[in-house]
Amino acid sequence: MLTKPFHLRLTFIAIASAIALVSLFFTNRLINQLANEERQKIEIWADATRLVAHAEGDADLTLIMHVLEGNTTIPVVMVDSHDQFIASRNIHEPKTNLAAFRIATIARLKDKHVPIEVDIDAHTKQFIYYDDSCLIKELNYFPYIQLGVIALFILISFLAFSGTKKAEQNQVWVGLSRETAHQLGTPISSLLAWIELLKTRYPDDMLIPEMGNDISRLKTIAERFSKIGSKPDLINIPLMDALDGAIIYMRNRISSKVTIEVKQELPDTAEAAINVPLFSWVIENLCKNAIDAMNGSGKINITLTQNNRYYLIDVQDTGKGMPKRLFKTIFNPGFTTKKRGWGLGLSLAKRIIEEYHQGKIYVKQSEINQGTTFRIALRKTN
Repeated sequence: MLTKPFHLRLTFIAIASAIALVSLFFTNRLINQLANEERQKIEIWADATRLVAHAEGDADLTLIMHVLEGNTTIPVVMVDSHDQFIASRNIHEPKTNLAAFRIATIARLKDKHVPIEVDIDAHTKQFIYYDDSCLIKELNYFPYIQLGVIALFILISFLAFSGTKKAEQNQVWVGLSRETAHQLGTPISSLLAWIELLKTRYPDDMLIPEMGNDISRLKTIAERFSKIGSKPDLINIPLMDALDGAIIYMRNRISSKVTIEVKQELPDTAEAAINVPLFSWVIENLCKNAIDAMNGSGKINITLTQNNRYYLIDVQDTGKGMPKRLFKTIFNPGFTTKKRGWGLGLSLAKRIIEEYHQGKIYVKQSEINQGTTFRIALRKTN
């Protein structure tokens, strides 16, 4: 079933195409009418030439010469029965290679229109070859120019429509994120107060600090949601320092059947401009997706390398992989292969890396039943 926006786009394209076809039809019709009129003008011009050839010495040729000189737009070449050049009109001839130019012009015009025969006398015939006027030539190009303009208009309209739709989607995600942060704020504040109360009553309880850590984690999550849609503060920080928090958090909360290994091929001084809470969110999201893809059992390898412009972070899993056709689709809002979830994780990760950190995130490689590697590229600052 077609969606309403898609139906509207098809309707718009159909209307534009109909306008172009109607315009093309009437333009061709006008060109044919003008071509017939020009043929008639050349035939009259040929009759005038014939009259001049047959005129006696004292004949008044004023009107005939007026007809001959009246042709100011149609290119004409007159030749003899052997296609030897006699005269031309409305043809700009070069100063060099004139003979070759005339031969080429005669050959071209000979195939353009049926020549008009002029009987000079009983034994002499001449022929008139002619070309289309500038007006007809321009009209021949007009439909294609018009089609190009309409196609450009359709393209601009489509891009504007797509941009508007994307902007509306962004507003929805931003509004949803900020509302989530707002709704989390009150219970988190209450939980923090309860934790302080429990610490005073049960100072030796070892579980209370862990509860406090989880509440601090909720506070960090709420802070992340609140930053969506606003320009975050970036600080230059060693890349490993930015990764450590997310990796430690994931290691403390995953099954023993999943291992996370980090391989650093960068100097310890390698720094990038990062917003740590948002960047950690991206790493955690990639790790969680990897764990889901491995069904809770497997290995995650995080490798740090570099090229001339970027620090590269590869997150590789040993999961089920994906077909190549999904490499870009998985970053679309709402796309998910899971039975639960909204499909926003990778979409937000892409926004965080590309819009906030001016970096790149993409699927580097993936093979079915072999695993997937996501790559993050962050600009160097040192």
